[in-house]
Amino acid sequence: MRHYYIFTNGRIRRKENTVFIENENGEKRAIPIEDIESIHLFGELDLNTKFLNFISQQNKVLHIYNYYGFYAGSFLPRQSNVSGDVLVRQVQYYLDYEKRFYIAYCFVDSALFHMLRNLKEYEHTKEYQEKISKEMEKLSQCRTISELMACEGRAREAYYQSFNIILKGDFFIHKREKRPPSNPVNAMISFVNSLIYTTVLSEIYHTQLNPTLSYLHEPRERRFSLALDIAEIFKPLIGDQLIFKLVNNGMIKLSDFDEDVNYCYLTTEGRKKFVKSFDEKLNTTIKHRKLKRNVSYRTLIRLECFKLIKHLLEDEVYKPLKAWW
Repeated sequence: MRHYYIFTNGRIRRKENTVFIENENGEKRAIPIEDIESIHLFGELDLNTKFLNFISQQNKVLHIYNYYGFYAGSFLPRQSNVSGDVLVRQVQYYLDYEKRFYIAYCFVDSALFHMLRNLKEYEHTKEYQEKISKEMEKLSQCRTISELMACEGRAREAYYQSFNIILKGDFFIHKREKRPPSNPVNAMISFVNSLIYTTVLSEIYHTQLNPTLSYLHEPRERRFSLALDIAEIFKPLIGDQLIFKLVNNGMIKLSDFDEDVNYCYLTTEGRKKFVKSFDEKLNTTIKHRKLKRNVSYRTLIRLECFKLIKHLLEDEVYKPLKAWW
């Protein structure tokens, strides 16, 4: 168990070396703090500094989600795995536009590759495959990061339209809407993207990388933009595949959503289903062709971070993940 998800309302407290959740009825449940790396809070919970100090000592990351189940913020303990050399190299590669552009290109190239890979699994998506393929060809002609992001945006627009062919039942999407998501498909995309973002952030935390220094997305205040960069690789590979599976196997139904006038979001039960399948996906293993051993999808995310570090230190040129299995 690497991630621990809490949907209960109540409070979290520490007593000596034990952390427990006390729900609104006074019932207590211990959190297996030794066995986890991060905690995800979806319920309305009271915390105190005693608890935060303890998880900081244990190097546990805490992620918080709002009422609708979307990412609100994180508590990151003081980073112990630091490297001034890596930090300096991150800055240098950001300031050198040619070096920055190469890394940004790699993230977009991998994202489009995995979108196309997903569509090849489904009939009647040829039209959308061709649109994405054209954008992949245009990548080699791009000279600025804004041009890269334009290619990615056009490819993703076509990609999301293909969801209406792939998804069964009454699930459909007219266009991608984030703030707020207006229908169940948009709600699922936003929710799973939040899970991927926080998972990537947790993995970055366990490396020497600084999560605020990025290459595709512009570094800004109040966000960990490197997590946004690396998440581009894994959104189609993990998140979108999960949506297809849950909908087409009847595991997620329209009854798992609540809709207001201009807002749609997963119910608590819907989020629990998503989180359970998401964790199972992260723990699924594949045979790594270079390491010659089985690694989980979660490990693939951390390996991507280490590959980027090797690139920054000029040990090995960064080649983004492109699923071979």
